Amino acid sequence: MKSALAEWLRSLGHNVQDLGCRSTAAVDYPLFAARVARAVASGRADFGIMIDGAGIGSAMAANKIPTVRAAACYSVKLATNARVHNDARVLTLGASVTPLAEAREIVTAFLTQSCTEPRHLRRVQMISSLETTRADSPFVRALQETEMNLSEADIDRIASRVRQIVSSAPGSSCRGGAGNGRISPSALAQMIDHTLLKPEATKDDILKLCAEARQHRFWSCCVNAAWARTASDALRGSGVKTCCVVGFPLGAMPPELKAMEARRAIRDGAREIDTVINVGLAKAGDWEGVYRDIRVVSESCMDGGALLKVILETCLLTADEIEKACACAVRARAKFVKTSTGFNKGGATAEDVALMSRCVKPYRLGVKASGGVRSYADAIKMIEAGATRIGCSSSVKVLEEAAAAR
Repeated sequence: MKSALAEWLRSLGHNVQDLGCRSTAAVDYPLFAARVARAVASGRADFGIMIDGAGIGSAMAANKIPTVRAAACYSVKLATNARVHNDARVLTLGASVTPLAEAREIVTAFLTQSCTEPRHLRRVQMISSLETTRADSPFVRALQETEMNLSEADIDRIASRVRQIVSSAPGSSCRGGAGNGRISPSALAQMIDHTLLKPEATKDDILKLCAEARQHRFWSCCVNAAWARTASDALRGSGVKTCCVVGFPLGAMPPELKAMEARRAIRDGAREIDTVINVGLAKAGDWEGVYRDIRVVSESCMDGGALLKVILETCLLTADEIEKACACAVRARAKFVKTSTGFNKGGATAEDVALMSRCVKPYRLGVKASGGVRSYADAIKMIEAGATRIGCSSSVKVLEEAAAAR
């Protein structure tokens, strides 16, 4: 069944990876189910299909891999339900209970349906929350509304402890809000990508940027990809990351070239990549094109162990286009959405940041505000709107103002 389905899918234009097994000898199906599930979890594959005798054991094994939702399906209706209601990405089939012709119909339904209804997406997020049980997750909120043998004081105490653990975790300071409108300079520094993207920047300018980042403990230095090696060498041992922009500043190039640029930057030491979307595709309503444009860079980042941020250039988009661009970034498995390049007619606005935050927060993506953030007041405004990272070339000045505000 596997060989027949693989050949059939290739004939339809799908890129099929055969992860084994390749004999008729008895094997341990959990090993292969885990391979398939990990390929999907890492983003190396959009979907996985696992076949054993009944399909049940493979589904159990695949569902042990974090972020994976696998479904054993014996009919087209079940396959449709698994996708539309549960956003399952791994299908398991039982070769002993499902004829090949019916398996093709099940696979067709699984690959062509999608989960888009808000109520289903909310419930899928609740399933995902079971893996992390974050204090602010839909799952924990639902628990608070469920009759249990826990008092409100018990729930508050547990939630408070979880928040304490999350806030003390490494890097968690880059996720928080400003709260009372103030934030300590050290916490703010960990939310800042210290940035120099001017075309006339010299090596000495880049080294000065890195020295400032080391001194003030910024989260990263954001530079053009040509300076990735220079920056990563200068930052080695400091804990400050190298961030590189690709497809910058227009985004109007083939996605394969953006992916190649990202791979080279990662090879030169970049640990974060900020890619500019093809705004023309967004304005034309070609959202599949926008998704593909992001996805190929996302694959490069996942292969290289780098975090991907997606620059929307919000000043050129309507609110509806911003929402759809955010959805493309989520679907492509980016980790952040970012407002602006800083090279167009406008930069970050609190309204756009708030909209982006509402769109991506359920999927745990961060929001980077960049372009026009030149003061501590600007930074606080963006953080209160929902920004979890700030792109700034006036970072030292911002920290000085933060210290004065204390």
